[in-house]
Amino acid sequence: METRTNAAAGRDWAAELRAYFRRQPVVLAVLAVLAVIFFLAVTGLSRAYHAQRESLGNRWFSRGVADLNAQRFDGAVMEFRSALLYSRDNYSYQLNLAEALIGLKRTSEASTYLVNLWDRQPEDGLVNLSLARIAVQRGQTEQALRYYHNAIYAAWPSDQEMKRRDARLELVEFMLATNAKAQAQSELIALEENMGEDPSVQERVGDLFLRVPDYEHALAAHQLSIKGEGDNQGALAGAGLAAFQLGRYPLAERYLQAAVKADASDVLSAQRLKITEMVLRMDPFQRKISVAQRDKIVVEDFLTAGERLKSCGVARGVSLPSASQSSLSENWARLKPTINLGDLKRDPDLVESAMNLVFEIERQTSTTCGTPTGADLALLLIARLHEGN
Repeated sequence: METRTNAAAGRDWAAELRAYFRRQPVVLAVLAVLAVIFFLAVTGLSRAYHAQRESLGNRWFSRGVADLNAQRFDGAVMEFRSALLYSRDNYSYQLNLAEALIGLKRTSEASTYLVNLWDRQPEDGLVNLSLARIAVQRGQTEQALRYYHNAIYAAWPSDQEMKRRDARLELVEFMLATNAKAQAQSELIALEENMGEDPSVQERVGDLFLRVPDYEHALAAHQLSIKGEGDNQGALAGAGLAAFQLGRYPLAERYLQAAVKADASDVLSAQRLKITEMVLRMDPFQRKISVAQRDKIVVEDFLTAGERLKSCGVARGVSLPSASQSSLSENWARLKPTINLGDLKRDPDLVESAMNLVFEIERQTSTTCGTPTGADLALLLIARLHEGN
Protein backbone atom coordinates (compact mmCIF):
# COMPACT_ATOMS: atom_id res chain seq x y z
CA MET A 1 0.00 0.00 0.00
CA GLU A 2 2.77 2.41 0.93
CA THR A 3 4.64 1.45 -2.19
CA ARG A 4 1.61 2.30 -4.35
CA THR A 5 1.26 5.64 -2.57
CA ASN A 6 4.90 6.54 -3.25
CA ALA A 7 4.55 5.54 -6.86
CA ALA A 8 1.46 7.73 -7.23
CA ALA A 9 3.26 10.65 -5.61
CA GLY A 10 6.17 10.20 -7.96
CA ARG A 11 3.82 10.24 -10.93
CA ASP A 12 2.15 13.44 -9.67
CA TRP A 13 5.47 15.14 -9.16
CA ALA A 14 6.64 14.16 -12.62
CA ALA A 15 3.41 15.46 -14.10
CA GLU A 16 3.81 18.76 -12.32
CA LEU A 17 7.40 18.99 -13.49
CA ARG A 18 6.37 18.31 -17.06
CA ALA A 19 3.64 20.92 -16.77
CA TYR A 20 6.14 23.44 -15.35
CA PHE A 21 8.53 22.96 -18.21
CA ARG A 22 5.67 23.30 -20.65
CA ARG A 23 4.74 26.64 -19.04
CA GLN A 24 8.36 27.93 -18.73
CA PRO A 25 8.86 29.03 -22.40
CA VAL A 26 5.62 30.92 -22.21
CA VAL A 27 6.70 32.70 -19.05
CA LEU A 28 10.11 33.45 -20.50
CA ALA A 29 8.56 34.73 -23.69
CA VAL A 30 6.23 36.98 -21.73
CA LEU A 31 9.12 38.28 -19.65
CA ALA A 32 11.18 38.87 -22.76
CA VAL A 33 8.35 40.79 -24.39
CA LEU A 34 7.92 42.87 -21.27
CA ALA A 35 11.66 43.57 -21.16
CA VAL A 36 11.63 44.69 -24.79
CA ILE A 37 8.62 46.91 -24.12
CA PHE A 38 10.28 48.48 -21.10
CA PHE A 39 13.53 48.97 -23.07
CA LEU A 40 11.73 50.61 -25.97
CA ALA A 41 9.81 52.80 -23.57
CA VAL A 42 12.97 53.89 -21.76
CA THR A 43 14.76 54.43 -25.08
CA GLY A 44 11.86 56.45 -26.38
CA LEU A 45 11.71 58.56 -23.26
CA SER A 46 15.46 59.07 -23.40
CA ARG A 47 15.31 60.10 -27.05
CA ALA A 48 12.39 62.42 -26.35
CA TYR A 49 14.32 63.92 -23.45
CA HIS A 50 17.45 64.48 -25.55
CA ALA A 51 15.40 65.74 -28.49
CA GLN A 52 13.69 68.22 -26.21
CA ARG A 53 17.04 69.36 -24.82
CA GLU A 54 18.44 69.67 -28.36
CA SER A 55 15.38 71.63 -29.46
CA LEU A 56 15.70 74.01 -26.52
CA GLY A 57 19.43 74.41 -27.14
CA ASN A 58 18.85 75.15 -30.82
CA ARG A 59 16.13 77.64 -29.95
CA TRP A 60 18.43 79.59 -27.62
CA PHE A 61 21.24 79.31 -30.17
CA SER A 62 19.06 80.75 -32.97
CA ARG A 63 18.14 83.70 -30.78
CA GLY A 64 21.81 84.22 -29.94
CA VAL A 65 22.82 84.20 -33.60
CA ALA A 66 20.15 86.81 -34.39
CA ASP A 67 21.40 89.06 -31.57
CA LEU A 68 25.03 88.49 -32.54
CA ASN A 69 24.34 89.51 -36.15
CA ALA A 70 22.56 92.61 -34.86
CA GLN A 71 25.53 93.32 -32.53
CA ARG A 72 23.36 92.98 -29.43
CA PHE A 73 26.22 91.27 -27.68
CA ASP A 74 24.81 91.24 -24.12
CA GLY A 75 21.71 89.37 -25.21
CA ALA A 76 23.74 87.03 -27.42
CA VAL A 77 26.03 86.05 -24.53
CA MET A 78 23.07 85.19 -22.31
CA GLU A 79 21.39 83.17 -25.06
CA PHE A 80 24.50 81.22 -26.03
CA ARG A 81 25.13 80.40 -22.36
CA SER A 82 21.55 79.16 -22.12
CA ALA A 83 22.10 76.99 -25.20
CA LEU A 84 25.21 75.49 -23.62
CA LEU A 85 23.13 74.35 -20.61
CA TYR A 86 21.57 71.81 -22.96
CA SER A 87 24.76 70.85 -24.82
CA ARG A 88 27.89 71.77 -22.89
CA ASP A 89 30.39 70.50 -25.48
CA ASN A 90 28.64 71.90 -28.57
CA TYR A 91 31.37 73.36 -30.77
CA SER A 92 29.18 75.93 -32.55
CA TYR A 93 27.62 77.16 -29.30
CA GLN A 94 31.04 77.77 -27.76
CA LEU A 95 32.41 79.44 -30.87
CA ASN A 96 29.52 81.87 -31.17
CA LEU A 97 29.66 82.62 -27.46
CA ALA A 98 33.32 83.52 -27.90
CA GLU A 99 32.39 85.84 -30.79
CA ALA A 100 29.81 87.60 -28.63
CA LEU A 101 32.31 87.97 -25.78
CA ILE A 102 34.81 89.51 -28.20
CA GLY A 103 32.08 91.97 -29.19
CA LEU A 104 31.87 92.99 -25.53
CA LYS A 105 35.69 93.12 -25.38
CA ARG A 106 35.68 90.41 -22.71
CA THR A 107 38.69 88.88 -24.39
CA SER A 108 39.91 86.80 -21.46
CA GLU A 109 36.66 84.84 -21.31
CA ALA A 110 36.53 84.53 -25.09
CA SER A 111 40.11 83.35 -25.24
CA THR A 112 39.38 80.51 -22.80
CA TYR A 113 36.72 79.11 -25.10
CA LEU A 114 38.72 79.69 -28.27
CA VAL A 115 41.90 78.05 -27.03
CA ASN A 116 39.87 74.99 -26.09
CA LEU A 117 38.25 74.97 -29.53
CA TRP A 118 41.65 75.45 -31.20
CA ASP A 119 42.95 72.37 -29.36
CA ARG A 120 40.01 70.41 -30.77
CA GLN A 121 40.26 71.78 -34.33
CA PRO A 122 43.45 73.80 -34.92
CA GLU A 123 42.65 74.08 -38.62
CA ASP A 124 39.34 75.92 -38.05
CA GLY A 125 39.55 79.22 -39.89
CA LEU A 126 37.02 81.12 -37.79
CA VAL A 127 38.66 80.08 -34.52
CA ASN A 128 42.05 81.28 -35.78
CA LEU A 129 40.52 84.53 -37.03
CA SER A 130 38.90 85.15 -33.64
CA LEU A 131 42.17 84.45 -31.83
CA ALA A 132 43.91 86.88 -34.20
CA ARG A 133 41.41 89.61 -33.31
CA ILE A 134 41.99 89.01 -29.61
CA ALA A 135 45.75 89.22 -30.14
CA VAL A 136 45.26 92.55 -31.97
CA GLN A 137 43.23 93.93 -29.05
CA ARG A 138 45.98 92.86 -26.67
CA GLY A 139 48.75 94.32 -28.83
CA GLN A 140 50.34 90.90 -29.37
CA THR A 141 51.74 91.43 -32.86
CA GLU A 142 53.47 88.10 -33.42
CA GLN A 143 50.51 86.07 -32.19
CA ALA A 144 48.14 88.12 -34.32
CA LEU A 145 50.22 87.55 -37.44
CA ARG A 146 50.43 83.81 -36.75
CA TYR A 147 46.70 83.39 -36.20
CA TYR A 148 45.83 85.56 -39.21
CA HIS A 149 48.03 83.42 -41.45
CA ASN A 150 46.50 80.28 -39.93
CA ALA A 151 43.06 81.64 -40.77
CA ILE A 152 44.05 82.51 -44.34
CA TYR A 153 45.38 79.04 -45.05
CA ALA A 154 42.83 77.17 -42.92
CA ALA A 155 40.00 74.94 -44.09
CA TRP A 156 36.88 77.03 -44.79
CA PRO A 157 33.51 75.61 -45.86
CA SER A 158 32.73 76.34 -49.51
CA ASP A 159 29.90 78.69 -48.52
CA GLN A 160 32.28 80.70 -46.31
CA GLU A 161 35.20 81.02 -48.72
CA MET A 162 34.85 84.80 -48.75
CA LYS A 163 35.85 84.80 -45.08
CA ARG A 164 39.32 83.70 -46.14
CA ARG A 165 39.51 86.87 -48.25
CA ASP A 166 38.15 88.96 -45.39
CA ALA A 167 40.80 87.48 -43.07
CA ARG A 168 43.54 88.62 -45.45
CA LEU A 169 41.99 92.08 -45.70
CA GLU A 170 41.94 92.29 -41.90
CA LEU A 171 45.57 91.22 -41.85
CA VAL A 172 46.45 93.99 -44.30
CA GLU A 173 44.62 96.55 -42.15
CA PHE A 174 46.58 95.33 -39.13
CA MET A 175 49.90 95.51 -41.00
CA LEU A 176 49.20 99.05 -42.16
CA ALA A 177 48.27 100.03 -38.60
CA THR A 178 51.64 98.69 -37.41
CA ASN A 179 53.46 100.39 -40.33
CA ALA A 180 54.46 97.07 -41.93
CA LYS A 181 53.75 98.50 -45.36
CA ALA A 182 55.98 96.21 -47.43
CA GLN A 183 54.32 93.12 -45.92
CA ALA A 184 50.89 94.67 -46.45
CA GLN A 185 51.71 95.28 -50.09
CA SER A 186 52.74 91.64 -50.56
CA GLU A 187 49.51 90.41 -48.98
CA LEU A 188 47.44 92.71 -51.19
CA ILE A 189 49.18 91.52 -54.34
CA ALA A 190 48.56 87.90 -53.31
CA LEU A 191 44.92 88.72 -52.63
CA GLU A 192 44.50 90.55 -55.92
CA GLU A 193 45.16 87.39 -57.92
CA ASN A 194 42.13 85.53 -56.52
CA MET A 195 39.68 88.19 -55.51
CA GLY A 196 37.21 88.29 -58.38
CA GLU A 197 35.57 91.43 -59.72
CA ASP A 198 33.26 92.48 -56.91
CA PRO A 199 33.25 96.32 -57.24
CA SER A 200 33.03 96.96 -53.49
CA VAL A 201 35.93 94.61 -52.75
CA GLN A 202 38.02 96.09 -55.57
CA GLU A 203 37.36 99.56 -54.16
CA ARG A 204 38.46 98.48 -50.69
CA VAL A 205 41.62 96.88 -52.06
CA GLY A 206 42.33 99.99 -54.11
CA ASP A 207 42.01 102.14 -50.99
CA LEU A 208 44.41 99.83 -49.13
CA PHE A 209 46.92 100.09 -51.97
CA LEU A 210 46.66 103.88 -51.68
CA ARG A 211 47.68 103.61 -48.03
CA VAL A 212 50.78 101.50 -48.79
CA PRO A 213 51.24 103.56 -51.06
CA ASP A 214 51.25 101.59 -54.32
CA TYR A 215 49.54 103.86 -56.80
CA GLU A 216 49.85 101.58 -59.83
CA HIS A 217 47.99 98.73 -58.15
CA ALA A 218 45.58 101.19 -56.53
CA LEU A 219 44.67 102.63 -59.92
CA ALA A 220 44.18 99.16 -61.43
CA ALA A 221 41.91 98.04 -58.56
CA HIS A 222 39.80 101.19 -58.68
CA GLN A 223 39.47 100.92 -62.45
CA LEU A 224 38.14 97.36 -62.06
CA SER A 225 35.65 98.67 -59.50
CA ILE A 226 34.55 101.42 -61.92
CA LYS A 227 34.24 98.83 -64.69
CA GLY A 228 31.78 96.86 -62.57
CA GLU A 229 29.99 99.90 -61.13
CA GLY A 230 30.52 103.02 -63.22
CA ASP A 231 28.94 105.46 -60.76
CA ASN A 232 30.97 104.27 -57.74
CA GLN A 233 32.01 107.64 -56.33
CA GLY A 234 34.58 106.17 -53.95
CA ALA A 235 36.29 104.26 -56.73
CA LEU A 236 36.24 107.33 -59.00
CA ALA A 237 37.85 109.45 -56.29
CA GLY A 238 40.41 106.72 -55.57
CA ALA A 239 41.30 106.32 -59.23
CA GLY A 240 41.61 110.10 -59.55
CA LEU A 241 43.96 110.26 -56.56
CA ALA A 242 46.11 107.37 -57.85
CA ALA A 243 46.38 108.88 -61.33
CA PHE A 244 47.18 112.28 -59.77
CA GLN A 245 50.01 110.81 -57.69
CA LEU A 246 51.36 108.99 -60.76
CA GLY A 247 51.46 112.26 -62.71
CA ARG A 248 48.87 111.03 -65.22
CA TYR A 249 46.99 114.28 -65.14
CA PRO A 250 44.65 113.88 -68.14
CA LEU A 251 43.43 110.58 -66.65
CA ALA A 252 43.25 112.11 -63.18
CA GLU A 253 41.17 114.99 -64.52
CA ARG A 254 38.64 112.60 -66.05
CA TYR A 255 38.18 110.54 -62.87
CA LEU A 256 38.16 113.55 -60.54
CA GLN A 257 35.56 115.35 -62.64
CA ALA A 258 33.34 112.27 -62.43
CA ALA A 259 33.93 111.95 -58.67
CA VAL A 260 33.00 115.60 -58.00
CA LYS A 261 29.97 115.28 -60.25
CA ALA A 262 28.83 112.22 -58.29
CA ASP A 263 29.40 113.93 -54.93
CA ALA A 264 29.74 117.70 -54.82
CA SER A 265 30.69 117.51 -51.13
CA ASP A 266 33.93 115.63 -51.90
CA VAL A 267 36.21 118.56 -51.07
CA LEU A 268 39.49 116.69 -51.49
CA SER A 269 38.63 115.50 -54.99
CA ALA A 270 37.54 119.04 -55.89
CA GLN A 271 40.87 120.43 -54.67
CA ARG A 272 42.86 117.83 -56.61
CA LEU A 273 40.76 118.53 -59.68
CA LYS A 274 41.56 122.24 -59.44
CA ILE A 275 45.30 121.58 -59.19
CA THR A 276 45.11 119.02 -62.00
CA GLU A 277 43.43 121.53 -64.29
CA MET A 278 46.09 124.10 -63.43
CA VAL A 279 48.88 121.60 -64.20
CA LEU A 280 47.35 120.87 -67.60
CA ARG A 281 46.84 124.58 -68.30
CA MET A 282 50.29 125.74 -67.10
CA ASP A 283 52.51 123.08 -68.67
CA PRO A 284 54.22 124.58 -71.75
CA PHE A 285 55.62 121.18 -72.76
CA GLN A 286 52.29 119.47 -73.21
CA ARG A 287 51.49 118.09 -76.62
CA LYS A 288 49.17 119.58 -79.19
CA ILE A 289 49.50 123.24 -78.27
CA SER A 290 50.59 125.99 -80.60
CA VAL A 291 53.91 127.84 -80.33
CA ALA A 292 52.08 131.07 -79.50
CA GLN A 293 50.14 129.35 -76.70
CA ARG A 294 53.33 127.78 -75.40
CA ASP A 295 55.11 131.14 -75.26
CA LYS A 296 52.20 132.75 -73.46
CA ILE A 297 52.28 129.99 -70.82
CA VAL A 298 56.05 130.47 -70.34
CA VAL A 299 55.61 134.20 -69.68
CA GLU A 300 52.86 133.53 -67.11
CA ASP A 301 54.85 130.78 -65.40
CA PHE A 302 57.94 132.97 -65.22
CA LEU A 303 56.05 135.78 -63.54
CA THR A 304 54.38 133.35 -61.10
CA ALA A 305 57.78 131.95 -60.07
CA GLY A 306 59.12 135.48 -59.55
CA GLU A 307 56.25 136.28 -57.19
CA ARG A 308 56.87 133.07 -55.30
CA LEU A 309 60.56 133.94 -54.90
CA LYS A 310 59.67 137.35 -53.57
CA SER A 311 56.94 136.18 -51.19
CA CYS A 312 59.15 133.39 -49.87
CA GLY A 313 61.74 135.93 -48.68
CA VAL A 314 59.04 137.99 -46.98
CA ALA A 315 57.47 134.91 -45.39
CA ARG A 316 60.81 133.88 -43.91
CA GLY A 317 61.07 137.29 -42.24
CA VAL A 318 64.48 138.21 -43.63
CA SER A 319 65.58 141.48 -45.18
CA LEU A 320 68.09 139.84 -47.48
CA PRO A 321 67.64 136.51 -49.27
CA SER A 322 69.86 133.54 -48.56
CA ALA A 323 72.74 132.74 -50.90
CA SER A 324 70.67 130.33 -52.97
CA GLN A 325 67.72 132.71 -53.13
CA SER A 326 70.05 135.56 -54.01
CA SER A 327 71.39 133.54 -56.92
CA LEU A 328 67.88 132.66 -58.06
CA SER A 329 66.75 136.28 -57.72
CA GLU A 330 69.72 137.51 -59.75
CA ASN A 331 69.13 134.92 -62.47
CA TRP A 332 65.44 135.73 -62.59
CA ALA A 333 66.10 139.49 -62.82
CA ARG A 334 68.73 139.00 -65.54
CA LEU A 335 66.46 136.76 -67.62
CA LYS A 336 63.25 138.74 -67.15
CA PRO A 337 63.76 141.34 -69.94
CA THR A 338 63.94 138.54 -72.51
CA ILE A 339 60.88 136.61 -71.34
CA ASN A 340 58.29 138.14 -73.60
CA LEU A 341 56.34 136.87 -76.59
CA GLY A 342 58.61 138.58 -79.12
CA ASP A 343 61.94 137.28 -77.77
CA LEU A 344 60.55 133.80 -77.16
CA LYS A 345 59.34 133.64 -80.74
CA ARG A 346 62.76 134.76 -82.08
CA ASP A 347 64.75 132.52 -79.73
CA PRO A 348 62.96 129.24 -78.88
CA ASP A 349 65.91 128.21 -76.64
CA LEU A 350 64.73 130.82 -74.15
CA VAL A 351 61.73 128.57 -73.38
CA GLU A 352 63.93 125.91 -71.88
CA SER A 353 66.10 128.42 -70.00
CA ALA A 354 63.07 130.19 -68.54
CA MET A 355 61.33 126.98 -67.46
CA ASN A 356 64.48 125.50 -65.96
CA LEU A 357 64.75 128.58 -63.76
CA VAL A 358 61.03 128.43 -62.93
CA PHE A 359 61.36 124.81 -61.87
CA GLU A 360 64.44 125.51 -59.76
CA ILE A 361 62.71 128.41 -58.02
CA GLU A 362 59.73 126.23 -57.13
CA ARG A 363 61.95 123.41 -55.86
CA GLN A 364 64.14 125.68 -53.74
CA THR A 365 61.29 127.70 -52.27
CA SER A 366 59.33 124.55 -51.42
CA THR A 367 62.33 123.50 -49.31
CA THR A 368 62.81 126.83 -47.55
CA CYS A 369 59.20 128.00 -47.32
CA GLY A 370 57.17 124.79 -47.32
CA THR A 371 54.86 123.16 -49.82
CA PRO A 372 53.28 125.79 -52.06
CA THR A 373 49.63 126.10 -53.00
CA GLY A 374 47.71 127.10 -56.09
CA ALA A 375 49.70 127.95 -59.20
CA ASP A 376 53.04 127.42 -57.45
CA LEU A 377 52.03 123.89 -56.48
CA ALA A 378 51.03 123.26 -60.09
CA LEU A 379 54.45 124.46 -61.26
CA LEU A 380 56.19 122.23 -58.70
CA LEU A 381 54.22 119.22 -59.98
CA ILE A 382 55.07 120.14 -63.57
CA ALA A 383 58.74 120.33 -62.54
CA ARG A 384 58.55 116.82 -61.08
CA LEU A 385 56.74 115.62 -64.18
CA HIS A 386 59.60 116.71 -66.45
CA GLU A 387 62.53 115.82 -64.22
CA GLY A 388 65.26 114.14 -66.22
CA ASN A 389 63.93 115.41 -69.54
